[in-house]
Amino acid sequence: MNHATSLSNGRTVIPVALREQLDIQNGDQLIWSVRDGALTAITRRAQLSSAQALFQKYAPRSAPSVVDELIAERRAASESE
Repeated sequence: MNHATSLSNGRTVIPVALREQLDIQNGDQLIWSVRDGALTAITRRAQLSSAQALFQKYAPRSAPSVVDELIAERRAASESE
């Protein structure tokens, strides 16, 4: 579905239907970029989800937690000091 808006003083309004479809809330930060001559926007939340999905390919849920391992190493190091 296409929507048209006007630009006024460098600002435009994102139509309600699009905000609802993309779950864009008041206060959300949008990251703007130009790709192949088209202006695109993504919320920080959506960008984070995309990055997490990308990394999940390389660290499946069955793999040990790198964070837990780091915390355990740090605790062991501090106990030996």
